[in-house]
Amino acid sequence: MNSKNTDNQAFSNLIISWYRENPRELPWRETSDPYKIWLSEIILQQTRVAQGLPYYYAFVQNYPTIKDLAHASESEVLRLWQGLGYYSRARNLHSCAKYIWDEFEGKFPSTYETLLRLKGVGSYTAAAIASFAFGEVKAVVDGNVFRVLSRYFGIETDIATGKAKKEFEILANRLIPKENPGEFNQAMMDFGARLCVPKNPDCTQCPFQGSCFAKKNGLVSQLPVKINKTKVKDRKLEYAVIKCGEHWVWKKRGSGDIWTGLHDFPLLEQENFPFDTSYKLQPFPKRYRHILSHQKLDAGFSEIIIPSEQHPHLAQWCEEEGYLLVSEKEMEYLAKPKLIVNFLNDHGI
Repeated sequence: MNSKNTDNQAFSNLIISWYRENPRELPWRETSDPYKIWLSEIILQQTRVAQGLPYYYAFVQNYPTIKDLAHASESEVLRLWQGLGYYSRARNLHSCAKYIWDEFEGKFPSTYETLLRLKGVGSYTAAAIASFAFGEVKAVVDGNVFRVLSRYFGIETDIATGKAKKEFEILANRLIPKENPGEFNQAMMDFGARLCVPKNPDCTQCPFQGSCFAKKNGLVSQLPVKINKTKVKDRKLEYAVIKCGEHWVWKKRGSGDIWTGLHDFPLLEQENFPFDTSYKLQPFPKRYRHILSHQKLDAGFSEIIIPSEQHPHLAQWCEEEGYLLVSEKEMEYLAKPKLIVNFLNDHGI
């Protein structure tokens, strides 16, 4: 065995040793069921474990098998996903479940290459499922792995580039041991999430402190390199909370929208409102801020009360304009973005 292979094996052994000494009990690590592993990986994309864990339990309870998820309605799935954000994940999850049920008779594809064909499954998720559920020797490369490898080996390639992805995947696949690939992948992700964190990592507790390039060269805070950061735009929203008796006007977001399939209120910028200027527009004092991956939302809400005798006119307008007139009892079952949920919670609804 040459020295490079020896170094690679030493790295792999040490990080697996750290992982075994610092276990974290998580339900998807106690199973080889590809459905549950896939479910956890989709939920944990762009999401911290503490936040995603209750959603994982909720999905497993409501949809214990892929058949159950495949036969659910999209609105039910979105409702259960409510508050987790990045709702395209939920739509892809549902679409993928239906595809596996219809095309594979509910049996999960068992190789990295076939997993890549599934909607919403990229190289990272495919590698995770393939290694955790089927023992395939395929390294996962996510933000945590980028950070660990960049710091340890002193890689200065901008991780926002396609070149970096290939470079890090090649390196990670050289390091992954054949005998326990799933455990190595878990170790890499956990190490980056818990010890080799983005800001102010505690290098004194790191088993690699004597051999880490970044530590030895004072570059911990500068690695990994990420130059092309997503520009975040500020956006103001002014919602019209239109009430008529026990009914509220809602809008279901269409395809291509930031909240496709979710429900919020009409915007004041909309034309053809069904109220006369004599109806009083009563702003709520509190504004709500919500940060998405590419937008910072600043939302205000104003209440408009429509007299009960105008209900037929309002219902007709909603039908013509594509809005929904929903009773307060039924509102609970609408899938809503977190911003709207926060507003409703503040008003005891």
